[in-house]
Amino acid sequence: MKKGTRIMSLLAAMLVTGQAGAQDRLPVTLPTQQDSRLQQVETSPRVWNGVTVSPEGRIFASLTQSEGAGPQLVEVKNGQLEAWPDEEWNRWDAQHPSQHFLHVNALRFGPDGDLWVMDAGNKGIGTGDKAVEEGAKLVRIDIHSRKVVASYLLKAPTLKAESYLDDVRFNGDFAYITDPGAVGLVVLNLKSGQSWRVLDNHPLSIDHQPIYADGKKLFLRDGREKRVGLDQLEVSPDGKWLYYQAIPGPMARIETRYLNDASLSGDEVARHAQKFVDTWSTGGTAIDADGNLYASDINTRAIKRITPQGEVSTVVQDPRLVWIDAMWISQGALWMPSAQINRTPATTGGKPSTVEYPVKLYRLNLPLQPSPRDHH
Repeated sequence: MKKGTRIMSLLAAMLVTGQAGAQDRLPVTLPTQQDSRLQQVETSPRVWNGVTVSPEGRIFASLTQSEGAGPQLVEVKNGQLEAWPDEEWNRWDAQHPSQHFLHVNALRFGPDGDLWVMDAGNKGIGTGDKAVEEGAKLVRIDIHSRKVVASYLLKAPTLKAESYLDDVRFNGDFAYITDPGAVGLVVLNLKSGQSWRVLDNHPLSIDHQPIYADGKKLFLRDGREKRVGLDQLEVSPDGKWLYYQAIPGPMARIETRYLNDASLSGDEVARHAQKFVDTWSTGGTAIDADGNLYASDINTRAIKRITPQGEVSTVVQDPRLVWIDAMWISQGALWMPSAQINRTPATTGGKPSTVEYPVKLYRLNLPLQPSPRDHH
């Protein structure tokens, strides 16, 4: 090869390499100015991925296990974590999977005032781990007695080998559960205990693009792109619509009457799904009594509002809002846990953690009320 040709080849290789590197980043201007409306209300020595607040103001959180084994469901008091409902439930026991948490991924107060906890039944999405029979469960806890008053075990064929039951919302007798592991939606009849799957691998369920946070693409520990399908979901205040999306968007919606009818075929249900709004890489969502959706933008450290008509505006943007995950609305405020998940080895290709401890919970007072689907 001639010297000039060799130099041209090297230049071409450098250009290709540069392009590949550029694709791992997006041009993003992160906020530098703090918003004075933002109030810090709690801290945690461990990474959390969701909070919920009782009518009396008690704060509960789910923990990601990204720092290694530890409590999964906790009550947070002055920066201290108390295992809930007790230490035993937070100690995994493969011999009795239905009575111990394997991987709590979501929690929320239901319309009944009880604490509902979603155990994913799997340790990760796309990590090669398989769902554990009787590990995947929706657990209902009376916070006054600290007693588990109901537990719904999700089993095959609703539970698939790759299932990772992610989050839950309520609508009368029904609970809707996202499954980004096997990419679909689980419908659970809380009265009968019957469950079924819909929207499996639907074009509006799967992930179409990478996840970006703070301008950087996310990678699994083994170096593969982190891809997460159907993840966030919210029910409209009148119970008519279920909104849902893969982490990178777009947001879709479907009328719940099609989800609630177990006699409909999967193809028939799928026909009624419709794209709603082009969204962004989202850590968590919430919905208010007027049907406005709130979706965090983990790429720009912002919270955006989406009206029922699909109009988008920015509610708050602040340098402290690093990966806002599952949010909560109560007491005229939006509660936002800064999870910093994009700083953990699970999303940086195994690089050492750069999480800044303690992680924080913020509150933003807004003229809003919670959806009746979330409160009694």
